[in-house]
Amino acid sequence: MRLRLALCLSLLPLLAVSVAHAARAAQDAAASASAPAERSAYDTGDAWIDRWLEDVDAYARRYPGSFVDELQRTLGVRRGYAEAVLKVPGWRAGDLYFACAWAQAMQRSCRDLVRLRSQAADKPWAELLAAQGKADNLAYRQVRHALVASYDRWDRPIELDARLREQLGDAPARLARARAAYDTPAAPEAR
Repeated sequence: MRLRLALCLSLLPLLAVSVAHAARAAQDAAASASAPAERSAYDTGDAWIDRWLEDVDAYARRYPGSFVDELQRTLGVRRGYAEAVLKVPGWRAGDLYFACAWAQAMQRSCRDLVRLRSQAADKPWAELLAAQGKADNLAYRQVRHALVASYDRWDRPIELDARLREQLGDAPARLARARAAYDTPAAPEAR
């Protein structure tokens, strides 16, 4: 009997800690439920882009070389520059991808957008773009298409919204078009 009593008394502090943790968790859950929805870490002005830039971060952490290759091959970013930017505290792979894809869509230098973002890192992308007066739908469309093309090259799954499915088709259709582009015979040379 004394042994049981001693055991029960020794477990009381653990029980008290568990109850305190449960109460704190319940308070945190209630607070987060009543709090306004958090903004995306990217907040580009396009929720679909924001979602996939988060995934670009995960891809770049796992395959940094392939990520930098993609920037170099498709967005025209010099390898050394991309690697240097990614070493700067506060710069994420998704930031660099977005800066360079947006710059390409707007026919600007990626370095211009990197400089702009570096000078106002505390502001969301949407605010920076609006201040430039250039946040148009065509540029967002081009960035969305660039993301889909990158995911296709990475052979990484991506969920398209209805508009992108309409514009680009499903993955097999995109792959068939890409293969057809490589299988097309070259035009005869003019003499």
